[in-house]
Amino acid sequence: MTRREEEYVITGELKNKIDSLWEIFWTGGLTNPLDVIEQMTYLMFIKDLDDADNIHTKEATMLGLPHKSIFDGKIQIGSREIEGSQLKWSVFHDFPAGQMYAVVQELVFPFIKNLHGDKESAYAKYMGDAIFKIPTPLMLDKIVTSMDSIYEQMAKLKEADTRGDIYEYLLSKLATAGVNGQFRTPRHIIRMIVDMMEPRPDDVICDPACGTSGFLVAASEYLKENCKEKVFFERKNKEHYMNHMFHGFDMDRTMLRIGAMNMMTHGVDNPHIEYRDSLSDQNGDREKYSLILANPPFKGSLDYDIVSADLLKVCKTKKTELLFLALFLKMLKVGGRCACIVPDGVLFGSSAAHKAIRKEIIENNRLEAVISMPSGVFKPYAGVSTAVLVFTKTGHGGTDKVWFYDMKADGFSLDDKRSEIADNDIPDIVKRFHNLDGETERERTEQSFFVPKEEIVENAYDLSINKYKKIEYIPVEYPPTEEILKELRKLEAEIKVEMDELEELLKK
Repeated sequence: MTRREEEYVITGELKNKIDSLWEIFWTGGLTNPLDVIEQMTYLMFIKDLDDADNIHTKEATMLGLPHKSIFDGKIQIGSREIEGSQLKWSVFHDFPAGQMYAVVQELVFPFIKNLHGDKESAYAKYMGDAIFKIPTPLMLDKIVTSMDSIYEQMAKLKEADTRGDIYEYLLSKLATAGVNGQFRTPRHIIRMIVDMMEPRPDDVICDPACGTSGFLVAASEYLKENCKEKVFFERKNKEHYMNHMFHGFDMDRTMLRIGAMNMMTHGVDNPHIEYRDSLSDQNGDREKYSLILANPPFKGSLDYDIVSADLLKVCKTKKTELLFLALFLKMLKVGGRCACIVPDGVLFGSSAAHKAIRKEIIENNRLEAVISMPSGVFKPYAGVSTAVLVFTKTGHGGTDKVWFYDMKADGFSLDDKRSEIADNDIPDIVKRFHNLDGETERERTEQSFFVPKEEIVENAYDLSINKYKKIEYIPVEYPPTEEILKELRKLEAEIKVEMDELEELLKK
């Protein structure tokens, strides 16, 4: 089952609402942009926690499963015992400003900080140092009202990942998106990759450069939609889903905080979201994961002395996009699959390191697919051309032929506006990928085709689609030269007549 995921779209009305919310923070005295983003994050989480709890309660009732709301009964906050319902956004947002401020500051915020008793959980790690910084009741009242309006607008747009949209727009306002290659992957591209890979209930999934956990969230949603009975009705699978399936690493604590909260609000109780430099020796994960989904940083360049020696053995380079490919091979179990986004340079780069990593994937593992994406996919944050690589770790080769697809449209215009359009290759990509037997007879002039391994090897392991795609030239038939000359003479005579008439007019 596949579905079209809308990319984050900030409409004019929604943009104005978010801009107004941003203004509330600034005029209220919270002028550090990072503080604004963090306080927004906490409040979004409080709102999402209420919404998610309501959804989980309804789902449990429909499925006949036991469910205890986190807001049920009496809750101990410090030395006070209060009704859990008071902590719900849907309850306190109607309180007078002073009462609301007291409830959020004294009760709700301590509640979310200590939501997980397990201090080793991803959530506890990144919420432990959270500080409530909104200075006045009036300011909080304005923020809550503004956020209610934003969520109402998002609901009208049928947008699911609200916090991701708002957060990304805030980053764009700060002009920080795209720095060091860290820009958010559009959700419809994430969903395409997840739909292609079809996560299984027994998978152990990792994103070593997880950001806000977009890939992990999409994988969890895919399993909910397609494997609900296997995941939630079998005790072992459910426990695996909640506690052991999802792993994400990043070096940005704000991203980790967002990511951990994002996973929790999507129903994953204990994701392994950790602060880690995936490319360094501190990452000891080897042959651990059955599925890696990632869009690693492209633009980074590292010193050799901080890169794991294991990775440098595969390809000696400072380029992060190549090192991450070596890392994926190291982290995957034998038989494990990977789908990752790479810049086009990885496909055709002529350096020794570029050739080495391509050779490693093709000769010692099984490269399955190369999907070339247009350069506008990551706009407005970046205009870089990218591709999706799909491969399986075998350790002993297995590449026979590689499937290439030339994506021309992703459902949005390829300019900075990224307006929705009718042309969309994504459903076709997913459909064809799941029926590769039907692709064997396709010609090189078509949108997708196979290329045998031998041909790729002969071309120095070049994986750029233009190397193999054939352009069909349709001959244009022109009229005989005599006819063209005759038409030119006729046109010349007409021009002369008109010039003579103009000259006569000027004399008068």
